[in-house]
Amino acid sequence: MSNNSKLKEFFKLGEVGNYFVRVFQKPDPNQKSNINLRMMHGINKISIIVFLLAIIVWTIKRLM
Repeated sequence: MSNNSKLKEFFKLGEVGNYFVRVFQKPDPNQKSNINLRMMHGINKISIIVFLLAIIVWTIKRLM
């Protein structure tokens, strides 16, 4: 294995990472969507942002 392929494998997102990327993308206009799906993604966006903010605040408190 070359260094380049090892690096790509290290940063491979997997299913969970791909979901995070997909949630923050603009919706595909060609794909059918309903209100339940849009609400679920909206709530997930909010919870991801709150979680990341909490991790940042917790890290800053631990360092100071």
